[in-house]
Amino acid sequence: MVLLLEVWIYFTLLAAFMQAVRTAGQKQLSGYLTAMATTSVRYVYALPFAWLYLYWLLDFRQISVPELNNDFLQYALIACVMQIIGTVCLVAAFKYRNFAVATSLAKTEAILVAIVGALIFSTSLSVLGWLSVAVGVVGVIIVSKVKFTYSDVFQNPGAGFGLAAGLGLAITTLLIRESSLALNTDLMVSAAVTLVFMITVQSFISVVYVYFEDKSQLSLMLKHWRLCLFVGITSVIGSIGWFTGASYQNAAFVKALGQVEFFITLFLTHRLFKESISKKEYLGMLLIVASVVILLLWA
Repeated sequence: MVLLLEVWIYFTLLAAFMQAVRTAGQKQLSGYLTAMATTSVRYVYALPFAWLYLYWLLDFRQISVPELNNDFLQYALIACVMQIIGTVCLVAAFKYRNFAVATSLAKTEAILVAIVGALIFSTSLSVLGWLSVAVGVVGVIIVSKVKFTYSDVFQNPGAGFGLAAGLGLAITTLLIRESSLALNTDLMVSAAVTLVFMITVQSFISVVYVYFEDKSQLSLMLKHWRLCLFVGITSVIGSIGWFTGASYQNAAFVKALGQVEFFITLFLTHRLFKESISKKEYLGMLLIVASVVILLLWA
């Protein structure tokens, strides 16, 4: 049990760090591409690296590719669509001035995973588990330094996109876990197979959509290939972490621990720009740390 705990923790921390880096790249890329084209980059440029990872893992673990049964296909295909929707909503939120409100609402993904998981997949948490998730979400909102006003939340389209992104990505995480478990094989391999299947399908769907929406975006995806490659590589590494972590552990716990992404982002920002950290930010970081401690020691 200790070994499994270590596995999901390491992979989740890797995912959180890489997602923080990838999001920065996506935000910059969204200045050149549409929301769907920016989303497509995440899959298309990650695809060859995902296949290479699966090939290496199958050889390393000495396991053949498992049969893609009906349960896997149903869960994975729905997850493909939900992740595209969630990512498009998140990228669309970047377009609005009150970006902080939108992205902070997207971070409700952790609590939404717990709620949807309990309602649909019967993956209820203990009291301390719920406390850990809730404390982490509050900590993230505090760190984001957002002042939620009526106009920001109820009259700002960006806030709607942010909340929709959180819900879409929460459902995706739950379905990723169900897809991986449906393969009934080595969890690292099942996570990798799920990842490759989803990225392959998502690459096809997103490129076809971009082609019919605005084919000029495809040439822009090639023109900005360096930034696109950066997003693709960081995306696939982060996805390996999320998919593997969710295969080993309750998705709500994985996303709760993944809240340290905000802590990592803040730490890197202050180290890079030598800015001071406010008392409010310290409080938010303390709550995130407290959430992780509750999660790992008692939940």
